[in-house]
Amino acid sequence: MNKKYQVFISSTYEDLKDEREQAIKAVLEMGHIPVGMEMFSAGDEDQWKLIARQIEASDYYVLILGHRYGSETDEGISYTEKEYDYATEIGIPTLGFIINDEAPWPTSRVDKAQKKTKKISGFKSKVKSKLVHFWTNKDDLHGKISISLIKTMNGNPRVGWVRANEATGPDVTKELTRLSAENSELRNQVKRLNHSHTESVDEVREVVNIMNENIRKFRILEHGQHKWEEAKAYEQTLLELFMLIAPELIDEESSLGIAKTIAFELAGSNYHNDRPIGTNRITGITTDFVALEIIETSKKKHSVNDENTYWSLSKLGKQVLKRARRIQLEEGIKTTEEKQVNDTEITNIKTPTLRKH
Repeated sequence: MNKKYQVFISSTYEDLKDEREQAIKAVLEMGHIPVGMEMFSAGDEDQWKLIARQIEASDYYVLILGHRYGSETDEGISYTEKEYDYATEIGIPTLGFIINDEAPWPTSRVDKAQKKTKKISGFKSKVKSKLVHFWTNKDDLHGKISISLIKTMNGNPRVGWVRANEATGPDVTKELTRLSAENSELRNQVKRLNHSHTESVDEVREVVNIMNENIRKFRILEHGQHKWEEAKAYEQTLLELFMLIAPELIDEESSLGIAKTIAFELAGSNYHNDRPIGTNRITGITTDFVALEIIETSKKKHSVNDENTYWSLSKLGKQVLKRARRIQLEEGIKTTEEKQVNDTEITNIKTPTLRKH
């Protein structure tokens, strides 16, 4: 039987694109099947499960290392190292190819941060505990991958894949059944992801429209003013207020800080520093945003002597901030700036004087 092997190719991506292409070319020239992370988004947990399945289904694992450690998981390990550890753990034959330290290499493709350089050094040491090959350029890498794979395949043959008309027996039927079930599950996952995305988009639009339909009245106290009846009154939709303060809430902001931001954006810098807007008004506004689930109390720690309440954007709040302007354009919702421009234009219109003839 003409057996084909599946070879998983692992490396950091942006800095080793040309080298990955050479590795894929080498595998294809040998008549085998290359598989790599290009097919997946490694930052998604569900996608990692798909990658893990591809590693499990592979017969050999090829690792290419340059001078970058790569993007990391929440555990602080790079996705490339995570793939290597998993392949080793489940017993897939691994072939390591590390760039020669003396080989010329663009400085733009070298990790400079001490933390990253320490991690890539440790990763290389781990890989060197087995037999590895050192390469100097992409052509050198191409040849060494071809030779190493031929030797490994001859010395350590694996299950591999064969054409359906060349295979017989119950194992083939079992494998086809498994693949069919897996394919069906993947299609269902795609449908669920698309449905979830649609629901998320609709939820954002609904929140934007609710905020645009609700107006809040308040006064802004300026320097030298001591009574609220002296302060100028303002009317703003919740959407307008959210768009004013949301950028400050990407990190976190106190209730007083929110009041100052609103006062500055609407009245300029001449606001009362200690109480530009009534505390009860700010509490009401933040309570509205909490009810809409777009802000939440900050999870950062503060001094025990700090009695301020701090707020930050929720996950939904970040989605609203990201898409609100587009929704405003699509649904004809005017921004605060556009309303101010219109008010100014109306104010500047001169009434014609009637003359007697």
